Amino acid sequence: MPSQSLFLVTLVVDDYDRARDFFCSSLGFECLEDTPQPDGKRWVVVRPKGGEGAALLLARAATEKQKSAIGNQTGGRVGFFLKTDDFARDHAAMIARGVRFLEEPRREIYGTVAVFADPYGNTWDLIEHRAA
Repeated sequence: MPSQSLFLVTLVVDDYDRARDFFCSSLGFECLEDTPQPDGKRWVVVRPKGGEGAALLLARAATEKQKSAIGNQTGGRVGFFLKTDDFARDHAAMIARGVRFLEEPRREIYGTVAVFADPYGNTWDLIEHRAA
C-alpha cells in the first residue's frame, strides 16, 4: 500500500520577513529553509519545533487576487490547528511574545483550546488534546 502524508501548506503573506518573524519569534517555529529564488521570490518554509506535521510555505502575494486572499484563506473559519503537549506553557509563552488570542482558553470534550490570530487575521486553534 502506498504511503502519503501532507508535508507542506502554502500561507499567502504580504512580506517574507514579517511573516517569518511572527512564526519564528512569536510562535517559536523553526525556519527550515529561506532560499532566494529568481525574480525576487523566496522559498521560506517554517514548522513548529519538534513538530511532526506539515510545514508552512510562506508565499508573498504577487497578484491582486493573491493579495485579496491574505488573512482570509479559509473564508473566516479557523483554518490552522497548532497542537501542543502543554497548553498552559505554550499559551503563556505566546501571550508573552505578543500573540493575540481572540478568546479565553476553554475546555471541550476533545481537549483545551483557544483561538488566536496571526498578523494577517487568519485564525488558529492552539489545542492540547485530552488524554484518551
